[in-house]
Amino acid sequence: MREFDVNWLKERFVSGWGGIAWPVEYGGRGLSLTQQLIWYEEYAHLGLPGIDSTFVGISHAGPTLIARATEEQKAHHLPKILCGDAVWCQGFSEPEAGSDLASLRTRAEVDGDELVVTGQKIWTSFADLADFQELLVRTDPEAPRHKGITWVICDMHYPGIDIRPIRTMDGGSHFAEVFYDEVRIPLTNVVGRIDEGWSVAMSTLSFERGTAFTASQVALADCVEWLIEEARRRPAPCGSRPAIHDEEVARRLSRLRADIAALRAMTYASISRNARTPIPGPEGSMLKLHYSDLHQELGRLSMDVLGLDGLKLAPQDHFDWVHDFLLGFSSSIGGGTSEIQRNIIGERVLGLPR
Repeated sequence: MREFDVNWLKERFVSGWGGIAWPVEYGGRGLSLTQQLIWYEEYAHLGLPGIDSTFVGISHAGPTLIARATEEQKAHHLPKILCGDAVWCQGFSEPEAGSDLASLRTRAEVDGDELVVTGQKIWTSFADLADFQELLVRTDPEAPRHKGITWVICDMHYPGIDIRPIRTMDGGSHFAEVFYDEVRIPLTNVVGRIDEGWSVAMSTLSFERGTAFTASQVALADCVEWLIEEARRRPAPCGSRPAIHDEEVARRLSRLRADIAALRAMTYASISRNARTPIPGPEGSMLKLHYSDLHQELGRLSMDVLGLDGLKLAPQDHFDWVHDFLLGFSSSIGGGTSEIQRNIIGERVLGLPR
């Protein structure tokens, strides 16, 4: 997977389609967020391949470094990310600190000009393929939960790192757990300041929960239209008429189509809002929550319409029905659970009390 993703990213970069909204000085095209949105949409409509193992670098680490890193860090890492010379992964979640990220316990002690890291991360996508990691560590165990945390660049080839892939129910193993045994990381790899990494992490998650999944939204919309056509020619559960004539199936299809249109409208509003600030706000949690719900409903509805045929159909364009049905179970967990997203929306968007 890494070879394909990296080669495709290189091809896009050489052709002038790398980093659409990245600053020109870091190898991007310097275009607006609106133009980036248009590019994502057209890319998805053409059914072009994803960049799975390079996604974190392009959509998480890269934008975070642009917003928060030193010029030296930017100059060293951003060109490599954009042209596919370096693959990144994310070291945030832990066994006892998944959605409650502030409870993380992987510790880092300052020893001269280095951090000495010991602990464990889990659900780290493509850790076994990555060169670098955006890593959150606790540097002050006595500080309040959201303090004493540091965002650091970790070279995945440092001595003391042990990566163990995790096999999931969809048959893949792109997740991994990562163990750190006194891993020594230079202090020059700290992004922001020591003990102030929580705000850097919120920048990372805002980019993740914002417009990074625009192409996936387009894929959802395309797949609903394909499913509607399938419902026109496939029998309803009772077998006496086309599925589209079943009131419940028709209701679910029309509701899903409308909800996906609403998600696109929310994305456009978010793009307009983010054009006025360098870092997306907490409103991205609304997009993430709504997308998770729709991804799961599309999976359930596709299995209901396709029946047993759903188990043997070849992937349709950019949608693999069975794989995405199984993957949908994780969409309300990965990147922060739906419950956490609702808390963020209530507290940081609506101003409700904790």
